[in-house]
Amino acid sequence: MQTVNGLPAHVLLVHAIVVLLPLSAALLVLTAFWPAVRRRLAGPNAFLGVLVVILVPITTSAGEWLEHRLAPNALIHRHAELGDTAIYAAIAVAALALIVWWRQREANGNTPTKRTYLAPTSGRVTAAVGLVAIIVSGAAVYDIIRIGDSGAKASWSDWAQRSQ
Repeated sequence: MQTVNGLPAHVLLVHAIVVLLPLSAALLVLTAFWPAVRRRLAGPNAFLGVLVVILVPITTSAGEWLEHRLAPNALIHRHAELGDTAIYAAIAVAALALIVWWRQREANGNTPTKRTYLAPTSGRVTAAVGLVAIIVSGAAVYDIIRIGDSGAKASWSDWAQRSQ
């Protein structure tokens, strides 16, 4: 899938990443610290995190397809390089969202066995997971902003120069 209704797929798919990855990052911080939110949203956020991990390579692949059809440009090349880092941010957010969800499952006793692996009742572990959630989420949002900014510059720099 390289085009959708005549438009490059990357142009459309990138909007999903720009919305869903920061959303998952914000939910990660909320679920890490707020037990009521964790009970309700840890599972859906784990699913969302995994969905983003699946969407990122599809989006970057569509972006590479588009890059090879455009005239060589340093701004586009820079955007493509930065875009390759999105998968690391997505994996980190998804992995931590899965940890938060699994800890919630263990705390509720909803695991196949009664054994616990991620110390669901430990306040220290919860605080550590929360701290890591803040760092990972902040880094993921910052990464998406950098990637998006470079993409906007690559897309609109010619137009801005012509309109002056």
